[in-house]
Amino acid sequence: MRIFTKKLPHPDLPAEEKAQLLQNTEYQEMMVESTFMYLTLDLPTAPLYKDEKEQLIIPQVPLFSILAKFNGATEKEYKTYKENFLKRFQLTKLPPYLIFCIKRFTKNNFFVEKNPTIVNFPITNVDLREYLSEEVQAAHTNTTYDLIANIVHDGKPSEGSYRIHVLHHVSWYELQDLQVTDILPQMITLSEAYIQIWKRREEDETNQQGA
Repeated sequence: MRIFTKKLPHPDLPAEEKAQLLQNTEYQEMMVESTFMYLTLDLPTAPLYKDEKEQLIIPQVPLFSILAKFNGATEKEYKTYKENFLKRFQLTKLPPYLIFCIKRFTKNNFFVEKNPTIVNFPITNVDLREYLSEEVQAAHTNTTYDLIANIVHDGKPSEGSYRIHVLHHVSWYELQDLQVTDILPQMITLSEAYIQIWKRREEDETNQQGA
């Protein structure tokens, strides 16, 4: 994966001083190559307050919206204690398996908060070709993934529980503690997905899907 980083001047500086700093080498965009074990997907901020009509509405976001973080063009600001940076990411390789970690939990000085936003995702035929850099797209014949496992967190951050959806052959099952039950695929997409494992299709599998 390529990570492009650009240092930002302090926001309180005068405009002329900011413009001058941006000409310095340390404020120019830098690129590094990095390996990854999983991809962190950021959820949009959940609304703090709801009126009576929206009390029962749960925020939702499409999977491809939060995957846009890795399209090589989307920029996000990252803040440290002293400095601010703009970063953008681009995938340069697609492994046989991909792990998505949906960032539901944020920690501040007092407690851990959970974002309840539902991610709308298909469980098959997720094509990630557009997230590859142009020069490496040709090297990837297969860029389509199917979901094979889905870890769900239910409840509050400190009191919640976990469930796991697992694909076995062509059937989906839900595991919680020692209980195993079958589940309809369409029910999986309604859960508060936390960690997902996706398997890249092989060429023969892609051909079967298209037949």
